[in-house]
Amino acid sequence: MSSDRHGRPLRDLRISVTDRCNFRCAYCMPKEIFGRDFAFLERDALLTFEEIARLARAFVANGAEKLRLTGGEPLLRRDLERLVEMLASIDGVRDIALTTNGSLLTREKARTLRDAGLRRITISLDALDDALFRRINDVDFSVTRVLDAIDAAAEAGLDPIKIDMVVRRGVNDTSVTAMARRFRGSGHIVRFIEFMDVGNTNGWRLEDVVPGREIVEMISREWPLEPADAQYYGEVAERWRYVDGAGEIGVITSVTQPFCGTCTRARLTASGEFFTCLFSATGHDLRALVRSAAGESELNEAIAKVWRARDDRYSEIRSAETLTLPRVEMSRIGG
Repeated sequence: MSSDRHGRPLRDLRISVTDRCNFRCAYCMPKEIFGRDFAFLERDALLTFEEIARLARAFVANGAEKLRLTGGEPLLRRDLERLVEMLASIDGVRDIALTTNGSLLTREKARTLRDAGLRRITISLDALDDALFRRINDVDFSVTRVLDAIDAAAEAGLDPIKIDMVVRRGVNDTSVTAMARRFRGSGHIVRFIEFMDVGNTNGWRLEDVVPGREIVEMISREWPLEPADAQYYGEVAERWRYVDGAGEIGVITSVTQPFCGTCTRARLTASGEFFTCLFSATGHDLRALVRSAAGESELNEAIAKVWRARDDRYSEIRSAETLTLPRVEMSRIGG
């Protein structure tokens, strides 16, 4: 097991399998930046599934137990279930999850992923109003198709499903209670996420952030909430349950209530860079190492060395000075 300079263990590995996405949400991949001429990774720059599995095994040797596949949009990567099956065969892996926008999640795909070893799924959904949702994704994609994907995941047995909503003031903040209403009593868990300053292209402003406390108050005016205990060390979402027993919600408050002190997450990009923080400027190249003659112990030690040196506390020290620093884009690091 590896611990960093603040005693935080490595427990979670987020694996980005592609830097491409078929949505152009302004908070992640604004169309004016990620347009037709944008240079995405070439195929040979991407880690193969075998290389991802080999690196995942090295992260597990350093303490990682939970793996999450991200993107970009991970379902753009062909035959993703093959990777899931490879990861599920690694001794020490307790959980494999996927974060997706739901656009490509058919009933057949959901069942195939579940059969391969996927245990949990998170589906992004920023509004229920169709016209607003189409404006947010900026590719005219219907909200109905995402709701169908949620049903497909449930039918495949990927419950409880988490539904992530990034809340931006003046964009979709008036949709918070509608989202809570739609999924109350469904068994699904909506997680309301403060708009974060990831990358340098999303036009982040503090005044666009709707604090988590404000979100909880909005919902509580309709259906009283009470705090619930965290389920595990390092859980990012603050849990709230409905007093009437109709389920729970989560609130992710990395801007107003940073949780750096218990962060156990490492991130591996599709091109093999190892990042120790969502807000990092630079990563550590593991692709060259995994494509060399490096053995298992060398890979294990390379990861341990980076993690032991980890000192990241970006959200805790966020200031006017840090906001001007370069940061990796969300589409590369996978959120």
